Amino acid sequence: MATFEKSAVLQGTRPPPEAAAETPNRLRRILGLWDLVLMIIGTVIGSGIFLLPGPVLRAVGNSVPLGLSVWLGGGILSLLGALTYGELSSMKPRAGGLYVYIRDCFGPFPAFLFGWTLFFVISSGSIATLAVAFGNYLGEFVQLSLSGTKIVALLVILVITAVNVLGTRQSADLVNVTTAIKVAAILLVSAVLLWQGRNPIFSGGSITDHQSTSMSGFGLAMISVLWAYEGWQYVTYSAGETINPQRTFPLAFLFGSAALIGIYLFANLGYLAALGASGVAGSTRVAATALGVVVSHGAGKFVAIAILISMFSAANSIMLNAPRVYYAMANDGLFFRSLAEVHPRFQTPALAVGAAGIWSAMLAASGTFEQLLTYVVFIGWIFYGLAAASIFIYRKRAPDAVRPYRVPAYPWTPIVFILAATALVANTIATQPVRAGIGLGIVFLGAPAYAFWRRTAKPASKEDSENV
Repeated sequence: MATFEKSAVLQGTRPPPEAAAETPNRLRRILGLWDLVLMIIGTVIGSGIFLLPGPVLRAVGNSVPLGLSVWLGGGILSLLGALTYGELSSMKPRAGGLYVYIRDCFGPFPAFLFGWTLFFVISSGSIATLAVAFGNYLGEFVQLSLSGTKIVALLVILVITAVNVLGTRQSADLVNVTTAIKVAAILLVSAVLLWQGRNPIFSGGSITDHQSTSMSGFGLAMISVLWAYEGWQYVTYSAGETINPQRTFPLAFLFGSAALIGIYLFANLGYLAALGASGVAGSTRVAATALGVVVSHGAGKFVAIAILISMFSAANSIMLNAPRVYYAMANDGLFFRSLAEVHPRFQTPALAVGAAGIWSAMLAASGTFEQLLTYVVFIGWIFYGLAAASIFIYRKRAPDAVRPYRVPAYPWTPIVFILAATALVANTIATQPVRAGIGLGIVFLGAPAYAFWRRTAKPASKEDSENV
C-alpha cells in the first residue's frame, strides 16, 4: 500500500484525488463511521420488524416478557458476533471481509464455497426477494399484474445496480438517506402507538406463567429473531473502502448493533400498546394492523410506504457490499478474472456489481429465488461461525500483530456467538433434514467450479492482491 494511503487510513482522512490515477485498479477508501453504521442498520432492517413480532410472540405462548427477551437476546447474540468481527475488520481491513478471514485461516476451498453460495443464492436471492416483495407492496397503491410485479422488481434491481456501478459514494449516500427515512418512520409509528395505545404492555403474563408452554418455542422464536437481525456482517465486505478501519469498524458495529436492539424493542412495545399481547400474536402484518387500530385503517398505507423504503434500502446495501467478495475472489484467481477490475472512472468493481445485478434479475424473473433461499439461507451461519472462529487462529499465528481493537471478554464473546451459530444450524438439520441436505448439496456444487478455477485461473498481481 502506498505511503499516502497508509497515512490516510491512520489519520482518518480521504485519499487525495490523484490516488485513483496512480492506482487505477484499487478501491478507494471513502466510507466513514456513519456510512457503516447506517449501512448496518439499512441492511438488517428489511420487512422483519413489520411482520415477525406476531409469530415470535405466538411461539413463546403469548408471554410478553419472554417475547421481549427473545428480541433482546437475539440482539445481544448479534452484538457478540459484531464485536468479534470488529477485531477482525480492524486487524485485516481488506475487501471481502468474511471471505478473507475464512481464506486465511481455513483455506481457499471453504472461502470459495462461501463466496460461491453468496453469489448464486444468499446475496442475489436476498436482492431478488426484496425486489419482488417491493413490487408486491407497491400493489397497495397501484394495481399490478404478475408480470407487472416482476417488471417493477427488475427495475429496482436495475436502479441499485446502476447506482453501485456509478460510485461507492453515491450508493452509500442513497443508503444513508433511505435508512434515515425508514428508521424515522419506525420510530414515529412506534411513538404514536405508545402514545395512543390503550393496552397494558405486559398483560401477556410472566415467563413463569407460560414456562410450560413457551420454553419449547423459545428456540423457534430465536431463529426468527436472528433472521430479523441478519445482515450486519455485510459491512465487512467493504473493509477495503473504509477510512481508518482500525477505529471505524469497532465503533460502527457497536453503534449499529445497539441501535438495532433499541429500534426493535421500541417497535415491539408500540405494537403491544396498540394491540395487546393477544392482538400482536394474532396478527401477520402487525405494523399495519396496529396503526390501523390506533389511527385509522387508511394509516396502513403509511406502513406500506415505510416497508417499500425499507426493502429498497436493504437491497441497495446488499448490492453495495456483496460484490466486494466476488472482487476479492477474482483477485485470488478463484472467480472470473474480469470481476477483479476496478472501473477507471467510477472507482468501483463495476463488473462484479453488474454480474451480481444480472444474476439477481434472473432469479427475480424466474421466481426460483424462494426455493433456493429456503434450502440455503441457514448455510450462511456455518460461514459466520467459521469467520468468528478465525479470531483464535489469527491470535495464535500472529500474537504480536497490531490490533487497534481487541474484542472484549475474549474468548467468551466469540465462543458464545459460535455456539449460537452452531445451535441454529444444528436445529435446522435436526428438524428439517431433507431441506438441510439439499442446501448442503447446493453449496457443494461449487466444488467442481473451485477445481476448475484453481487449475486454470491466475491470481492477481501481488500489488493488486495487497489491496484486497
